[in-house]
Amino acid sequence: MPGGDGTGPAGQGSGYGQGRRGGAGRGLGQGGGTAQGPGGRCRCPNCGHTEPHQLGTPCYHRKCPKCGAPMTRA
Repeated sequence: MPGGDGTGPAGQGSGYGQGRRGGAGRGLGQGGGTAQGPGGRCRCPNCGHTEPHQLGTPCYHRKCPKCGAPMTRA
């Protein structure tokens, strides 16, 4: 568009771009997308003890009451 008024020559191609960085805009984002929501259980990887997950506290911040190991999300 030499004059900037939309009357320039027709372009070639499909008309679909990929954006500024060339990516398709799909992905899990930072952290890998492993959030599992508010429900669920925390589990000890050592002894297998489970407890309900508490909203706002990641399971890995909790210690198992039986053996003291950090809990994981079950």
